[in-house]
Amino acid sequence: MRMRPLSGFILMSLAILTAARPKAGPEQKCQSGPVDLVFLIDSSRSVRPHEFETMRKFMIDILSTLDIGLNATRVGVVQYSSQVRSEFSLKSHAKLEAMVTGINQIVPLAQGTMTGLAIRYVMSAAFTAEEGDRPKVPNVAVIVTDGRPQDRVAEVAAEAREKGVEIYAVGVARADMASLRAMASPPFEDHVFLVESFDLIHQFGLQFQDKLCGVDLCLEAEPRCEHLCESSPGSFHCLCLPGHALRGDGRTCAAIDLCAEEKHDCEQICISSPGSFTCDCNKGFNLKDDKKTCTVVDYCSFGNHSCDHLCVSELNGFRCRCRRGYRLLDDGRSCRAIDLCVEGKHDCQQICISSPGVFSCDCNKGFKLNRDKKTCTAIDLCVEGKHDCQQICISSPGVFSCDCNKGFKLNRDKKTCTDMDLCSTVQHGCEHQCVSTLGSYYCVCPEGKLLQDDGQSCGTCKSANIDLVLLIDGSKSVRPQNFELVKKFVNQVVDSLDVSAQGTRVGLVQYSSRVRTEFPLNMYHTADEIKAAVMKVDYMEKGTMTGLALKHMLETSFSESEGARPSGRNIPRIGLVFTDGRSQDDITEFAKKAKEAGITMYAVGVGKAVEGELREIASEPVEKHFYYTTDFTAISTIAENLKFNVCPEESQGEIEVKDPCDCESLVEFQQATMSSLEKLTHQLSVMTARLEQLENQLLSRK
Repeated sequence: MRMRPLSGFILMSLAILTAARPKAGPEQKCQSGPVDLVFLIDSSRSVRPHEFETMRKFMIDILSTLDIGLNATRVGVVQYSSQVRSEFSLKSHAKLEAMVTGINQIVPLAQGTMTGLAIRYVMSAAFTAEEGDRPKVPNVAVIVTDGRPQDRVAEVAAEAREKGVEIYAVGVARADMASLRAMASPPFEDHVFLVESFDLIHQFGLQFQDKLCGVDLCLEAEPRCEHLCESSPGSFHCLCLPGHALRGDGRTCAAIDLCAEEKHDCEQICISSPGSFTCDCNKGFNLKDDKKTCTVVDYCSFGNHSCDHLCVSELNGFRCRCRRGYRLLDDGRSCRAIDLCVEGKHDCQQICISSPGVFSCDCNKGFKLNRDKKTCTAIDLCVEGKHDCQQICISSPGVFSCDCNKGFKLNRDKKTCTDMDLCSTVQHGCEHQCVSTLGSYYCVCPEGKLLQDDGQSCGTCKSANIDLVLLIDGSKSVRPQNFELVKKFVNQVVDSLDVSAQGTRVGLVQYSSRVRTEFPLNMYHTADEIKAAVMKVDYMEKGTMTGLALKHMLETSFSESEGARPSGRNIPRIGLVFTDGRSQDDITEFAKKAKEAGITMYAVGVGKAVEGELREIASEPVEKHFYYTTDFTAISTIAENLKFNVCPEESQGEIEVKDPCDCESLVEFQQATMSSLEKLTHQLSVMTARLEQLENQLLSRK
């Protein structure tokens, strides 16, 4: 900071100050109350050495007028520039002579001007008990500076003032007035001095001495406080009586209206008095014990309301109210139960049970209430397995009766059934032998003869020469153990055939996500060779592309290159599809083309096979070319009855086959075979139903 030389002015100031005032002596000492005073002097490089000497003498002259002592005025000196240094603290010296010596020994720092840093040091260090600050003794700081601060002063000065430090700011020559006002305590006219001549320095010295020497400004005519005046060393401030607040002029007072300022907690009415309030209530209300909140006058407590149920107090009166589930009558006092069932305000399907204002639902005998607590469902003891019928359970709501399958009769216990042995009780018409089964029967023929289409008579028709291709499902749903049963099924079919090069030829195709020929029609010529090859077939797994397999059979398996005999020789071509599930591709096109090409198609399904797909594959009549069983273990029964025996009108095999049978066509023989299979299928369904009944009985007993 650049400033004009101050040495001449400061020397002249000291001379004038010395001439204007007599030398301080014991009789002129300031008899003020105890004060803790700290000088904060600027020793930046802009202060010349002779100028600093002037400030040094200036401090000594002021101290010489004060009553110095540990129990009177204590003085500390702090100099600052870019750093802060305490020259001596409030507790360092108890005598003026020692302070003068300390001031004369000060060596200027001669750096920057960090006034804010110096104020923070005075606030946090100089005015502390460790440094000699006394409790309940005014703290006064005199800042003497010659220029603009190089750091922020407003915030730290405000913090110091809030902690009770009274600050005087003395600026020399080109000091910044805005910075002086930011540092000083109010009022600024008493605490801010801009020294431009020695006369002003002398004036500051006199005024500062008067302020510290206990002049009670409240006794002067100047204050004119409306209520109360409180003195402080060299200053005063006005106070107001309780319930009043000091106005902006710092002298007059205004009554504090807590009601208007909404600084109250009255529920209804606030009555104001200076700095205080009382609460009251509107008409029809009483003030509660807390003197703040209000309650309605309880007219019900007077005991003359005559309400049937409840009395509710209101402003200037009361009203009657009914308990939940009741309705107030027209007299305004009586209550009647609300019957929602009678009023039809319910959604019960069968029975409504009323309670005041509410309802619940119930069901008639033989029905049970559903989870919605409204609708009812008939109790089906048959479906729930809560019966002991051996075969057929006939349900009525909440009760049941028993019956038997065809071919059985109900015993006296009305629960169990007895086989009627239909072979001995009905005209079965079997030519050779009748075999009874559970609820049914079938006819058999002696060895060497075949059961005819009527299912009763026997004939001597020999097995015809055929080209047979078996398509077996090798998808992952079949499972390895079941695939072994499928191979046994194939071998059972082979055992029923007259296999030879000139007789029946057999080819095997396995399919899953792709199609694989296991062996063509012309590879093996004996049943033993075919059966051995079947047992060596590996399980493919993966998907179920039945349509792709039908295409392969039509276009490849029944080709002459694969061993199929020319169609002109009238050798019947038969295709058998074995599957356990839904096809993952379309079967319609090639199932139709196969049958149009003269191939007789058989469809055998197990487990999750789709009946619609099986029927679409099978030739007409479908009932004689379509087989289904729920379990792989039952396919052996199908194999035993699936005989590809035909009696063609003429055979053109490589050798002449003389057949005494006069069969009309291949279809007629197939119909006879299917008749036997239908009987077996019926027997299987009877056994399945019986097993389900036994399972239900076991579940009902747990």
